[in-house]
Amino acid sequence: MTEDTSSQGRPRASAREVFGERAAYYVTSTAHTDAQVLGRLVDLSGLSPDMSVLDIGTGTGHTALALAPHAGTVIGLDPTPEMLAEAEALRRERGYDNVSWMLGDVADLPWAANSFHVVACRRAAHHFLDIERALGEMCRVLRRGGRLMIDDRTVPNDPDLDVLLNQLDWLHDHSHVRDYSADEWRALCERAGLHVERVEGYTRHRHLSSLTEGVSTEDVAEIRRLLAALSPEQEGQLGLERRADGLWFDHYYLILSARRIS
Repeated sequence: MTEDTSSQGRPRASAREVFGERAAYYVTSTAHTDAQVLGRLVDLSGLSPDMSVLDIGTGTGHTALALAPHAGTVIGLDPTPEMLAEAEALRRERGYDNVSWMLGDVADLPWAANSFHVVACRRAAHHFLDIERALGEMCRVLRRGGRLMIDDRTVPNDPDLDVLLNQLDWLHDHSHVRDYSADEWRALCERAGLHVERVEGYTRHRHLSSLTEGVSTEDVAEIRRLLAALSPEQEGQLGLERRADGLWFDHYYLILSARRIS
């Protein structure tokens, strides 16, 4: 495994390495095929048939393909060839001819400034090594007045839960860098030259297996240890339930919509 220590001092794998191994899983992943969330992004996009879209961290293409019927052209960018191969299979299955894929990195986008009406980034930003550079690049290729849409994991404004949730996400996926709070997202967007129009928080109540599937025995044990050590207050904040089939608890997410103003 290729490692660095950029994720709050924890050893970090490359996203390409992690997702190359798991690509097929994301085709049917409940979290990534969430129709309610994809529908909300379509509603917020304000797309019309003459508009162009760039989907950053497209993965297996769910967001790009949800936006495709409402746009003129859609390009999905991802650093992992195996994910793009799955995305192309889905594109062919659904019959969209206005969607294409490109292998690449958000830190160095190959398009000129002012190229896209809408830039979307769903369930990917928490992997970016340099979030400010990534946002700067997304803002650069966005047209003035164009819309950026982010959907990602987030953390509440509670320092202890912030640390805990980021620990759990890193144990689940060693390419994880950071889940940002809503306040952090607002500040990041402002510095990038974006005006935040809307931030919507939501949760999904999921089984423990959503964190442990495909994870090493050592990391599963640490996930279980961290959850067993929660205080009653933290259990309440996470909506933790002990059911016959195991632990269930809330995962925090947000959708952000912003416009380029400079």
